[in-house]
Amino acid sequence: MPEVPSDVAAPPADAEKTASGLASKVLKAGTGAAKPAAADTVTVHYTGWTTDGKQFDSSVERGQPASFPLGGVIKGWTEGLQLMVEGEKRRFWIPEELAYGPVVEGSGRPGGMLVFDVELLGIKTAPKPPEDTEKTASGVAYRLNKKGEGEKPAADSIVTFHFTGKTMEGQAVQDTRSQPAPPSAPLDKLPPELGELLGAMTPGEQRTCWLPEANIPGGFIVADIELVSFKAPVPAPPVPEDVAAAPADAKKTESGLASKVLKAGEGKVNPKASDTVKVHYSGWETDGKMFDSSVTRGEPAEFPLGGVIPGWTEGVQLMVVGEKRRFWIPEGLAYGPKQEGSGRPGGMLCFDVELLEIVAP
Repeated sequence: MPEVPSDVAAPPADAEKTASGLASKVLKAGTGAAKPAAADTVTVHYTGWTTDGKQFDSSVERGQPASFPLGGVIKGWTEGLQLMVEGEKRRFWIPEELAYGPVVEGSGRPGGMLVFDVELLGIKTAPKPPEDTEKTASGVAYRLNKKGEGEKPAADSIVTFHFTGKTMEGQAVQDTRSQPAPPSAPLDKLPPELGELLGAMTPGEQRTCWLPEANIPGGFIVADIELVSFKAPVPAPPVPEDVAAAPADAKKTESGLASKVLKAGEGKVNPKASDTVKVHYSGWETDGKMFDSSVTRGEPAEFPLGGVIPGWTEGVQLMVVGEKRRFWIPEGLAYGPKQEGSGRPGGMLCFDVELLEIVAP
C-alpha cells in the first residue's frame, strides 16, 4: 500500500495554486515536453486519500494503470493533469467543489478535499477533424453532403431531424434512423453546437459534423445530421388559475393526489400500471413556472405507466382515452421537496394531462 503523505491534511506553503483553488506540487520531474488537452486520453498511476489519511483508491495497489478521456473525470483531474508532462509525478490537493462535493455519510464515495498522487505515463492525442471542413461561427467543423431546399428555421422553431453519431474511433453513440420516427425538439433547447448547425440548414440538407465532447475517447462525436422539417413553435399553455392549490371541487385519493376533469373522454377502459400510454402534458410548479410541456414541443410523450413518478402512475389510471385532467401531485408522489440548484422541479406540482392512447404493453 502506498505511504500516506505527511502533508495529506492540507497543501504545504510551497504548493502551486490555480485560480480555481487547485493546489499541486511536483514530486518527480517528467521527461516529456507536451501537456495533454482536455480531449486527450491519458494513462496514469494514482493513489487517492481523504484528508484524514484514509486511502480510498489506488491503481498502484491494483498493479494496473488507468486510462480515460481527460474530459470525463472530476474537474480537479481535468485541470490538474493538463499541468503535467509525460513521466511527471505530482501531488494534488483538490477542493471538494472540484472533486465529489462535501462528505455525505453513507454515500460510499469520498468527500471534502481529496489528495492524489498522480504519475502521467502516457498521452494519446485526440484526432482532429479533417482539414477540408467548413466551420460555424462558434468553430464547429462540418462538411456539406447534400443541399436542402427552402427557408432556414427560426431560433424558436420546432425542428425534426436525424442524427447518427459515433466517436472518432468508430464506436456508435446514437442513431435516430433506427427509431420509428425522427425526433423533434425546439431548436433553442438543443445542445448549442447541434442547434447552431440545424439552425443554419434547410429541409433535406445533410451534413457531417464534428461535435466537441471532451468526456469520450477522441474528444469529438462525428455525426451525420439531416434537417427533415421544421414548424413554428406552439404557444405555451396558459398558467392554470388554480395552479397554487387544488380547488374545493377537486377529487382526492387516499394518497393525497388531487385531480379535476377538464374534458371528458370517449374511451371506456382505464389504463393499467403495466400499460404504455401516449399523452400530451404540461407541468407547472405552484408559483406558475412551467418546467416541461410536450405541447410546446409539438410531440406527444409515450412511456410505460409504471416507469414514471408515483403521482402519474396513480393518476393516469383514473383516465380514459380522450380525457383531459388536471392533477395536483404532492411532493411525496413527485420529485420530493424543492432543492435549489438541483435543476429539477420540487414541491407540489400541477399537471394538465390528455390521454391520447393506451398502447399495448
